[in-house]
Amino acid sequence: MTDVVIAAYRRSPFHFANKGELTKVRPDEMAAQVVRALVRESGIDPATIEDVVLGCAFPEGEQGLNVARLIAFLAGLPENTAGVTVNRFCGSSMQAVHQAAGAIRMG
Repeated sequence: MTDVVIAAYRRSPFHFANKGELTKVRPDEMAAQVVRALVRESGIDPATIEDVVLGCAFPEGEQGLNVARLIAFLAGLPENTAGVTVNRFCGSSMQAVHQAAGAIRMG
């Protein structure tokens, strides 16, 4: 495989910390909703997903440690689905895309 493409995407809602309607929603559950929507709408077999690569600018508190692995679990992906959380502050999501694309290209 020489070309890697983004076939689908979703964006979670956001708001200022500890303010607004989202204060009661855990960040890992919000991201799991995004993953569930991507799997459902793409029609992909969840068993074929080997890894969840997630960018998180501030991995602390409820979104600390390896939140990508927890999100995979909360999204209902198979237990053997790996997860990696990438932190590069404002560039976390873009770095995650680069790392995932590189891993796919390498096979």
